[in-house]
Amino acid sequence: MVFIYTTCKDVIQAKELGKKIIKARVAVCVNIWPIESVYLWENDLKEENEAVLMIKTNEPKMAEIEEFLRKHHTYSTPFIGGVHIDRINHEYKEWATQQIVR
Repeated sequence: MVFIYTTCKDVIQAKELGKKIIKARVAVCVNIWPIESVYLWENDLKEENEAVLMIKTNEPKMAEIEEFLRKHHTYSTPFIGGVHIDRINHEYKEWATQQIVR
């Protein structure tokens, strides 16, 4: 299993993107929560409210989700990062696998 992390402009946008991801069956679940971000953009210090998407999927779907995010994300340069999960309970893994491959 892999968690894919990205951010959106706000929770509304994150929910829209999350629903598209689930309907496309490339992930089993998307967790969303509000955050505050500080970053440089074109040499200007930005402080923004954003929303995180933590996308739960299987390793073989990671490239497909990256392409999906590039196509549907509103940011011109979204962060798309994957974290491999070494351990996961068997029941959840079985359920998740069934949901993604349908």
